[in-house]
Amino acid sequence: MFQNKVAVVTGGAQGIGRCIADEFRKNGATVCIIDKQPNEYFTGDLAVEAVLRRFTEKVASDCQHVDFLVNNALPLMKGIGECSYEEFNYALRVGVSAPFYLTKLLLPYFAPGAAIVNISSSRDRMSQPQTESYTAAKGGIAALTHALAVSLAGKVRVNSISPGWIDTACTTYTGPDARQHPAGRVGNPLDIANMVLYLCSDKAGFITGENICIDGGMTRQMIYHDDYGWRLEQTPACASEE
Repeated sequence: MFQNKVAVVTGGAQGIGRCIADEFRKNGATVCIIDKQPNEYFTGDLAVEAVLRRFTEKVASDCQHVDFLVNNALPLMKGIGECSYEEFNYALRVGVSAPFYLTKLLLPYFAPGAAIVNISSSRDRMSQPQTESYTAAKGGIAALTHALAVSLAGKVRVNSISPGWIDTACTTYTGPDARQHPAGRVGNPLDIANMVLYLCSDKAGFITGENICIDGGMTRQMIYHDDYGWRLEQTPACASEE
């Protein structure tokens, strides 16, 4: 499917990124990953401009072209209660600045029919308390997606995916954890990797600037106290309904 294609995957040493990289390899692509965790290709911090430059130089030297870029690296998650100014900006550098700048650096090397897939999150539209740094980064990359799609029209298609609850250990959940999802289960990394490969394929040639939420329908289902086995542990005085 992807013979003679080159895929660049950030955060590709573990979790969803590793699954994406593995699926590209299974389908014949050459994969270049960058991750802070030790790996077989390039170890480095995406928040550092010089690292992005060195990584791009290595990819260009090794492969001469790039067909697919998957911006997947995980930003720091801290909330307003304890997140420092530097930590918040670090999350944005990893989650928004790095995808932007890596795209800019790789622009001369994108082959005809190239595609970018940014990994956002369902947190681009909903939140838990104390998640501001991560949520801001994921909201930013969702917006960056349609901006890049317009700027790179005719050269590179750009889309994003917003995963919901994805268990990277591939645990099987039952009870309320599963039932609160209309799909009846918690997600796994392959649910995301399958969509990444589709968006990079010729079958998705008319899709650009789009965000696809893969969350088992969780963001579409309203859940109240005692629904689907879910209980809100609050005193009645604090509980409210819409």
